[in-house]
Amino acid sequence: MLSFFKDYKLFAIVFGIISIIIISIIYNTLNVYQPLPIYQPSMVSTELVDSTIQYQKKYHKIADFSLINQNGDTITQDDYKNKIYVADFFFTTCQTICPIMTNHMADIQKEITDDTEVMLLSHSVTPEIDTVAQLKRYAVKKGVNDNKWNLVTGDKKEIYNLARKSYLAVKTNGDGGPFDMIHTENFMLIDKKRQIRGFYDGTKAEDIDKLLSDIEILKMENETPSDKSFWLIQE
Repeated sequence: MLSFFKDYKLFAIVFGIISIIIISIIYNTLNVYQPLPIYQPSMVSTELVDSTIQYQKKYHKIADFSLINQNGDTITQDDYKNKIYVADFFFTTCQTICPIMTNHMADIQKEITDDTEVMLLSHSVTPEIDTVAQLKRYAVKKGVNDNKWNLVTGDKKEIYNLARKSYLAVKTNGDGGPFDMIHTENFMLIDKKRQIRGFYDGTKAEDIDKLLSDIEILKMENETPSDKSFWLIQE
């Protein structure tokens, strides 16, 4: 009888260890494939969103656009078709958060240089100052890879509408002036369906690490079977 209980005890310990290992594997697998949220205007601070769409709860996507980059080339949504990309808003004469943001964007560029799925897009909020020539000087100074990263200028109204109605990332200056923008430190992660999948503080190194990790999750999402039972669904 004593021998039976010893054997049972050993079996219980082994079974418990195996159970813990299996549960841990399942938990980690589900965590790896946990999808990123799809951000809608209603999920974002109202000060960053145009009043016409503040209460929109679904179907939000980045609108079509046509802007000019540092090389004088026209850049549209087609240049980012089937790409994951990181977007931000800046201006070349900014002396506060922009240098930090640009350096962090350059860090991202280093990580994605050989990744054909990922690109970068930086919009000037002072297009009247940031001409093509100005953007080119800035791009050379900051080590911009033209194949991976577009710095764009263009019509101020279009950039304003993109900032407030598409990327949900820029404040107004509060004085009621037409299309006056105060850019934020936000980096936005955009998926291949032109949906916002993440917001990150472009001045914080830890947020950049999180962004890079989330890019890998997005890439994995595109490769994963569509069986919804395989995911931890986020509301």
